[in-house]
Amino acid sequence: MTQKDLLKPRYATLTNLYDEHHQLLDESIIIYFKNPHSFTGEDVIEFQCHGGLVVADMILSTALSYGARLATAGEFSKRAVINGRMDLTKAEATAKLIETKSVDAARILTKQLKGDLFDFVNALRDSLVEILAFVEVNIDYAEEDLPEDLVDQMQQKLEQNAALLEKSVIASESREGLLNGFKVSIIGKPNVGKSSLLNALLSYNRAIISDIAGTTRDTIEEEIKIGTHLIKIVDTAGIRDADEEIEKIGIERSIAAIEESEIVIALFDGSRIKDEDDEKIIELINRYHDKKEIIIAVNKKDLKQLFDIRALPPHTISVSSKESTIEITEKLKKYLDSQTMEDEMILISKRQVTAVKSALRAINESRTLLINGELELFAYHINESIEAISSITKSFERDEILDKMFSSFCLGK
Repeated sequence: MTQKDLLKPRYATLTNLYDEHHQLLDESIIIYFKNPHSFTGEDVIEFQCHGGLVVADMILSTALSYGARLATAGEFSKRAVINGRMDLTKAEATAKLIETKSVDAARILTKQLKGDLFDFVNALRDSLVEILAFVEVNIDYAEEDLPEDLVDQMQQKLEQNAALLEKSVIASESREGLLNGFKVSIIGKPNVGKSSLLNALLSYNRAIISDIAGTTRDTIEEEIKIGTHLIKIVDTAGIRDADEEIEKIGIERSIAAIEESEIVIALFDGSRIKDEDDEKIIELINRYHDKKEIIIAVNKKDLKQLFDIRALPPHTISVSSKESTIEITEKLKKYLDSQTMEDEMILISKRQVTAVKSALRAINESRTLLINGELELFAYHINESIEAISSITKSFERDEILDKMFSSFCLGK
């Protein structure tokens, strides 16, 4: 392709590229990365051609004609892990960083690329290995009691490790929205202005607006940014007693949207007197007030107010989705900003969370065994915990597990 016999490693070389019939393809920059100084730890050649799909496709087709093949999904990262150029935490962070749409997510993922999770896992692993070493030395002398101060020291270390693991799980599950986008559902009875609020937040008419009750029959989901935060906002069907089957299904999906959301915006119509359908919304607020962040707003403040706001909590705000949504936006931003914790270890995948939960469960099961002097069983559970926590950073031995994991990556990278 280059008609050159030698390329100097790690230098940008400007050269002509030719196809298999010696026809000029492009004048490009070629960089040769000699192993192990490359992303994968293997020999890599990078082509920097002129923009456009046609030229890139011609170069790719020529490379394939000379015996190259297309990389499978995640293959470069997989090779980097196998060749010791990165651990699994960095590989997962790389994949998610490419796709992220959130500043918060980018910050979390960058910390993992720097090795924060790797260091966290290694520190826990070293502590557990130290405990295991003490115990295994004493297993041969099981008929003798372990020194009381040694047992106390190990119990203290186990408690510290368990606390760290539990804290990381709680932080990761409660702040999953930092990575994937917090889900916000707008609820209320029909015709309170839920669709108008959605359109106002999006700054365009995404949902159909009508004075006819029950116009929104299904949930409508869109992504927007509030400050640096990505949120998925859901306009739900109006919640009321309905006879029509399709509307009932829509209402059921509205309830499901509440369950799946971290934040709920409960909307009431200030221009109408409170009725039984409003009471159903108040009942939902009371049901979820300690499980979700709930923003309560009385809409249509530009009209004559008939709704008795005293029936709602004191932190209720008045808005007009036709005029401004700044009050709701500010409340959303304040809550989202409070969820960003720089000092907490946040796990970025279900695989990592599952591994930490397994390690925590094994540690908790080991405590009573240590107190009772059942050292063999205690050592078994500590081994379980070490294996679980280590799996976050090290490669599995079976290639098919790696294949399954990396198959979710984008093509090539």
